[in-house]
Amino acid sequence: MKQLNKELEQQISLALRRAQQAGHLPDFEIPVIPVLPPKRDDQGDLAYPAMGLAKLARKNPLEIANLIAAELGGLAFLERVEVAPPGFINFSLCDDYLRAQVGQIIREGERCFQLDIGVGKRAQVEFVSANPSGPITIGHTRNAVVGDAMARLLEAAGYDVQREYYYNNAGNQMIVLGKSLMLRYLQQLGEDVTLPADHYQGAYLIEIAAELVKQRGEALKDENWETFKGIVESRMFDWIRRSLAAIDITHDRFYNETSLFESGAIWRVLDEMRANDHIYEAAHWEGADEAEIADVTSKGYQPATWFRSTTFGDEKDRVMVKSDGAPTYTLPDIAYHRDKLGRGFDLAINVLGTDHFSQAQVVQYGLQAMGLDPAPIRVIFIQMVRAVRWNDELGEYEAVKQSKRAGDFDSLDDLVEMTSPDAVRYHMLARSPNSQLDFDVDQVVKQTNDNPVYYIQNAYVRCAGIFREADERGLVDDDADLSLLGSDELRFIRKVMELGNVIEQAVTNGEPQKIAFFAHELAAVFHPIYDKVRVLHSEVPPDVAKARLRFYRAAGVVFHRLLRLMGMTAPERM
Repeated sequence: MKQLNKELEQQISLALRRAQQAGHLPDFEIPVIPVLPPKRDDQGDLAYPAMGLAKLARKNPLEIANLIAAELGGLAFLERVEVAPPGFINFSLCDDYLRAQVGQIIREGERCFQLDIGVGKRAQVEFVSANPSGPITIGHTRNAVVGDAMARLLEAAGYDVQREYYYNNAGNQMIVLGKSLMLRYLQQLGEDVTLPADHYQGAYLIEIAAELVKQRGEALKDENWETFKGIVESRMFDWIRRSLAAIDITHDRFYNETSLFESGAIWRVLDEMRANDHIYEAAHWEGADEAEIADVTSKGYQPATWFRSTTFGDEKDRVMVKSDGAPTYTLPDIAYHRDKLGRGFDLAINVLGTDHFSQAQVVQYGLQAMGLDPAPIRVIFIQMVRAVRWNDELGEYEAVKQSKRAGDFDSLDDLVEMTSPDAVRYHMLARSPNSQLDFDVDQVVKQTNDNPVYYIQNAYVRCAGIFREADERGLVDDDADLSLLGSDELRFIRKVMELGNVIEQAVTNGEPQKIAFFAHELAAVFHPIYDKVRVLHSEVPPDVAKARLRFYRAAGVVFHRLLRLMGMTAPERM
């Protein structure tokens, strides 16, 4: 499908050059000013704000708009070009062009509105990347849904996409996890051992320990924590993958953090940063004030290895290697992203919690310290999310705590069990990732138009229902006369034509929630049309019925495409 806004942007640039060559406008570098849908229906289908050229052209915006409109050649897809104060150019699409798009949508099918902006480019989306110390939590679930939707949209934009999970299996948290399972195992054998408060308390470890006793008896009694770490790590990661698969999320690659230690990559990174004079050894950072120095001295801190990150704008230098020789989590993070850039991705998107904001900045400083350009790396930050239900007694929403296996937090498995995979996907996606989210468990399972999941899926279901009945009657629509489509059907197609631009904006700005917003807006246009524009009614002439059948076939294709871009199913019945 052609992106009409991009076509118009190109034609406007050409018109401006012609106006410059004719001496109607001074020479200036023509900026990219987006052509977008106007705010009101009576302002056409697309609009260009010439006000953005006023300073460059040193003319009144209305005069500039008139010059552009006069220079625009005849474009087959336009019915009207109108100039409106204070300097807008409003474009109205031709009805015949819109009718022709019905057949084009059907021909393109699952690739309708497939863009080419990423063709020949490689993108990576790293998301979830939760430590394998427990099941996928609700917070991880939002990360997973946003990351997967972003990957789907990148694919729709033409990118070759790799989905990656950074497997955090190094560090102290995994040691503690191994020790926690070891102690739970010994408890299952009847030994009088206590699980310390700072160890993992989740009931899932008791279940694993009980299974080990059932399968292995006392065979593991004398094994150390490392054996148990390997066991629990494997079990947890199998669980994580099953949970993600339940909402149609899979990864192409699992990057093992320990490989950075085993290969020596972290130390090579440190050497490279040191060679560029960005590493030093000291008991305190170079910018420490007298109070900080006195505190460090009184505590007898030994020298650590510091990264001079303040060179790149950081508020304070960062420790790379502690005084005991153990690297901080920052060093392997930098090494991982160095490897990521080395794999040649044109775009690398990280989906992270907002608590990683400072860390993400330090990683970029570390790459710069090695002379690398961190520009391909972009970050989508995710705010916290909680599952809630309305409490009539309290008169407010309260957090849901119904986990059977996960200890003191809800898991993705619990959320799916309480609602559905589609409900989880849509409601985790349909708000800006940078805003906090209350996931209303009761609301998302309602089969009413108040529930966006039902509202959008029911649009596809209605199209599918029409075709089941048409098939039973032996009706076909291949040779439909689309000139018989009316203004209601064309209003829907007008809205559909925005989809390419929505995909591009979502990819360019890292805003996958835009596809969820658009799907709901399109369903709001569709449902009143469905109630009004009948196909199989006895009073509908056969040729009109055939044209409308063709229209609903195209509508079904678009809703199926939208649902799959969001990772949701397209049910034939509800």
